[in-house]
Amino acid sequence: MNELLVEFLRGFTATNEWAAILPEIMLGVLALGLLGAEMALPKKQQGWIPRLAIWGQVIILVATVSFAGWCHLEERSFFSGLIIQNDVSQIMRGFFLVSSILVCYLGKIYLSKQSLPKTEFYALVLIISAAMMLLVQSHHFIMLFVALETVTVAFYVLVAYCRTSQFSLESGLKYLILGALSSGILLFGIVLLYGIAGNPELVASSHDSLNYGELSNFILLNADHLIVRVGALLVIAGICFKIGAVPFQIWVPDVYQGAPTPVTAYLAVASKAAGFIVLLQLVGGPFIGLSEMLVPVLSVIAAATILFGNMAAVAQRNVKRLMGLSGIAHAGYLLVGVIASIYVPWAVYAVIFYLATYLLASFAVFGVMSLTSGVDDDQELDHYENFARRRPFLSGVLASGLGSLAGIPPLGGFIGKLFLFVAAFQAGLYGLLGISILGVVISIYYYFGWIRECYFSPPSAEVLQDASCSATASDRFLLGALVVATIVIGIIPAVLPVIP
Repeated sequence: MNELLVEFLRGFTATNEWAAILPEIMLGVLALGLLGAEMALPKKQQGWIPRLAIWGQVIILVATVSFAGWCHLEERSFFSGLIIQNDVSQIMRGFFLVSSILVCYLGKIYLSKQSLPKTEFYALVLIISAAMMLLVQSHHFIMLFVALETVTVAFYVLVAYCRTSQFSLESGLKYLILGALSSGILLFGIVLLYGIAGNPELVASSHDSLNYGELSNFILLNADHLIVRVGALLVIAGICFKIGAVPFQIWVPDVYQGAPTPVTAYLAVASKAAGFIVLLQLVGGPFIGLSEMLVPVLSVIAAATILFGNMAAVAQRNVKRLMGLSGIAHAGYLLVGVIASIYVPWAVYAVIFYLATYLLASFAVFGVMSLTSGVDDDQELDHYENFARRRPFLSGVLASGLGSLAGIPPLGGFIGKLFLFVAAFQAGLYGLLGISILGVVISIYYYFGWIRECYFSPPSAEVLQDASCSATASDRFLLGALVVATIVIGIIPAVLPVIP
């Protein structure tokens, strides 16, 4: 018996190559290092901690890209099938590192105006980044759930991080309750699939039905089973909450408004991206045998998400809520890409390209919001009246970001939408394509309404004054780099290695 146990453990650990997840380990070590530095450094020298967090991640990003490669990797399995690394997971590791670096920079701006603990913020951001990197490499439901809950629990803290704000505390409570509900739905779906796939009376029953590969074989042969379909739908529902898709979008406007601006940016970009990559992996992996059922369901969700997000944003005056509602609409466009990936394999890269352009545009907008005013959760469009005359550089950055989100050429957002729409056309999703184009037309109204407030509104004595902070040289460099990258990608899309 002992020899059998030893042999089993040897086989189980044969694929435990820790070097494969070295970037995630380095992020965890860096997070612990920041907490240690806070205890070791005198209070006057703790201003180095944000710089350590940012430049430490830059080093990890360079090392990840340089030594692990970027894309077109041969698929490899590690840790007995818990994770699989391929070109998509590698690209997304870089994506999350870039997002985390930008969030830490915005956090530095935000925390300079608040009397809140600083080091814990950066440590949580690093932990979330590492967990999301593991999440998109998951090939097993245990790994998926552990990584997803690590991300979610850390976000519970970050959303309510501004404990002096009733908006932040309220949004944290809402996110906690609804997040716990969505996790329960997701886990219930996983349990149903695990139980039914392990039934020896059914065809191709599996001893490890939490593994995507074995579950895929089981579902292909038992796609008509009621419990299989219910389990898959519950899992999809749990993921739809994370991406803010209808009818699981109710939390988005309130949480986006109440959370600190850097956390809102993190939720809007990185959290959404992680959810869509997981959805792509499930729809094109273990749930591929359920395409006949999932395509109509996801199509209805995508159409409703696009229409709700855009129509609700038209009358919105609070800019953080506006970004939340427009983010719902973007989730709808991305869902169209997910559906198209079932029929058109390159649509996966169209989704990733869209996420990359969304990252650049969103962080440009949130960066301007961070620098504009000390009022974090109650910024209104009225506060941007005459903004171009008062802050011409920031106004230009804002216009560039909003134009890209609206899909205006020659900005990167236009190319991102173009790729998704071409994929939808090739996949024969003509109805969704028409709804997507209608959504883009509606979005131009409210995005340009914000730009109109900046450039064409008459001077007003009641406009919020920008007394909190002005853009430093590093702020201008970072925001300028985001704008330049957005324009370059719009003109020469091939500069991104994820070009479909």
